[in-house]
Amino acid sequence: MSLIYCPVRDEPRSLSQSDDAPATPPRRHSTVRHRWDTLRQRVGELTIRLVDEPDVEAASWRLPAHPTSVGRARRLTRDRLRAWDMEKLSDTAELLVSELVTNVLCHTCCGDLVVRLSAVEGLLRCEVEDCDGALPEMARPCAGDENGRGLLLLDSLACCWGAERTRRGKIMWFELPAYALR
Repeated sequence: MSLIYCPVRDEPRSLSQSDDAPATPPRRHSTVRHRWDTLRQRVGELTIRLVDEPDVEAASWRLPAHPTSVGRARRLTRDRLRAWDMEKLSDTAELLVSELVTNVLCHTCCGDLVVRLSAVEGLLRCEVEDCDGALPEMARPCAGDENGRGLLLLDSLACCWGAERTRRGKIMWFELPAYALR
């Protein structure tokens, strides 16, 4: 089962997916390409030039489930976005990556996690994979609550986000289009 959140829809859409299906890099790349095509259809000519076969940039890091990994994930994200000439997305991407890594530390007992970034024609996809298969639920924190706003941040800042179960656990992801921050 997967959850996808898009501001265009205002409500989660559930997708059926086999829990036994491995998450392989080619599938993730096709997912990025599919999301790019969907985004391109929604916003039409406002997107970056139309292409038939966009190149996909990708990077991945395995980090220990330790508080120092939050800062390391932010630095790795910033450095990779600079290398891909996507610095405009850096502040938002770093904030959201650190939220997802922090959620792994606070809500799972995993020994490590994987941070993945991929980009296709100005659409950045960030994923954090952990070993816990429990999908997140949106909290409704009160004004005085100290926790529970991470998914609200995702919902507010990302063009779309979601979670999918894998054989090992789950992947939390979000996407940011570079054109929106020009």
